[in-house]
Amino acid sequence: MMMKYRRLRNIGYGVVSFLLVISSVIFLLEYFSNYKTSKTIHPDAPVITRKSIIIKAPAEKVWKVFSDVDHWDAWQKEIVTPKINGAFKPGTSFTWKSNGLTITSTLQTVEINKMAGWSGPAFGAFGIHTWYFTEHNGQTTIRVEESMEGWLVNLLKHQFQSSLDTSIDYWLNSLKIEAEK
Repeated sequence: MMMKYRRLRNIGYGVVSFLLVISSVIFLLEYFSNYKTSKTIHPDAPVITRKSIIIKAPAEKVWKVFSDVDHWDAWQKEIVTPKINGAFKPGTSFTWKSNGLTITSTLQTVEINKMAGWSGPAFGAFGIHTWYFTEHNGQTTIRVEESMEGWLVNLLKHQFQSSLDTSIDYWLNSLKIEAEK
């Protein structure tokens, strides 16, 4: 009986030690991660998505919907509680939740009716997201590029790629529906 108790106790110590090591490694990975912001995506990032869509509305109308961060959740159901901390201009940050992650992003570039880009960290990841607006004959082509990097992105590259592709498709289609109303 005493032998069984010692063995269980040793297993318990082993599990606790293992969890402490894993927690320490994750903490260190997060603490020492250093990501560089830029106006465009990182072409060498492990996860990159490029998508586009044509919206039957002028760029000014599409931009009005798109740049109203506080109301993204009214038309983009994957986003929860978006909140911008000032005007939609470079240097302004905003918080939002997407797919269970709370994200704080900072606008890097804003050219009204033409381009917007932001970057920000989430647990184990760093994303750079750039949107381009081109109007022609009363329609607007939206081109989106996003890169993701980080220790968790490297570890789960295929899952992040699939999730990002699906999310950007959904976002573009949702923007199209809202802007064409």
